[in-house]
Amino acid sequence: MADYKEIVGTRVKAVSANPSDPSDGQVWYNSTDEVLKYKKAVGGGAWSSGGNLNAGRRSGAHLGTQTAALYVGGLNTSSPGGTDIVESYNGTAFTEVADIPAGKLSLAASGTQTAGLAFGGEPETANTQTWNGSGWTEVNDLNKARHNHMGDGTQTSSLCFGGEGTPHATLAQTESWDGTSWTEVNDLNTAREFGAGCGTNTAALCFGGGLAPNLPAGSASNELWNGTSWTEVGDLSNPSSYHSGGGTSTLAITMGRFNPSSPIWPETEAWNGTSWTEVADLSTGRYFTGGGGTQGASLLISGQAGPGSQNLVNTEEFSSVFQITPE
Repeated sequence: MADYKEIVGTRVKAVSANPSDPSDGQVWYNSTDEVLKYKKAVGGGAWSSGGNLNAGRRSGAHLGTQTAALYVGGLNTSSPGGTDIVESYNGTAFTEVADIPAGKLSLAASGTQTAGLAFGGEPETANTQTWNGSGWTEVNDLNKARHNHMGDGTQTSSLCFGGEGTPHATLAQTESWDGTSWTEVNDLNTAREFGAGCGTNTAALCFGGGLAPNLPAGSASNELWNGTSWTEVGDLSNPSSYHSGGGTSTLAITMGRFNPSSPIWPETEAWNGTSWTEVADLSTGRYFTGGGGTQGASLLISGQAGPGSQNLVNTEEFSSVFQITPE
């Protein structure tokens, strides 16, 4: 039988941090942790506990990575409206940072912990703000005010799609952000809200979400954006709404969900560019979440564990990177 040396040789790349999106089977030496690590097929991934929010809330927006994130706004248990609270996560603990200018929930966000973009939200707004790591600045509005929408990209190149507009209309409209202004581009094939998305301004996924007139039931529909138009691709394994997503248009993850006919709130699915596969369940099933990151290193924040329950403060982290332990 061939041994490791004969199969892959003796050269293993040394890096100070784990690769952001390693391939299945990839091996590397983490010089900071001083251990050899590998990426296991995503079906072998697992959820673990992360740090708790300081202020429990749901329906906020996540931007950044698993270990360097922001959680923006949301619905605070003690308040009937959206909150302006923003918390920064370092992979261990959350710290409150500068508030967003106006309290809101059901908004979307993109970018990083130090260069972010927040747009739309409830109360119904088209407002857009940029984040520079220490404060927020108002910039040009969306063309269409909305909430319950999806978004992805960077601070200077983002995509906003779907959602709910006035008066209670489920939207298919898509807008593209170039760092200065929003431009209307081609619509989704299926109007939806309370869905999830991931990717970039030129290569994105939109999956699940509520379809009128039965919004809570959710949908399994999945659409791919190529920078010009949306195309329907492989459906989710189960209809979903009020969930979160992360990753890219070819390696995505969806986590947490709501479906009133089947309480599958802990379910997680992974996308390989062609189809979805169910992977490890969350420890605490939830919906109305904020989440993101990559397929192999995701973060799910807060949410609600069931109808009428209190907003959660706990987070969960998904990882499919494992340490090689000598036998």
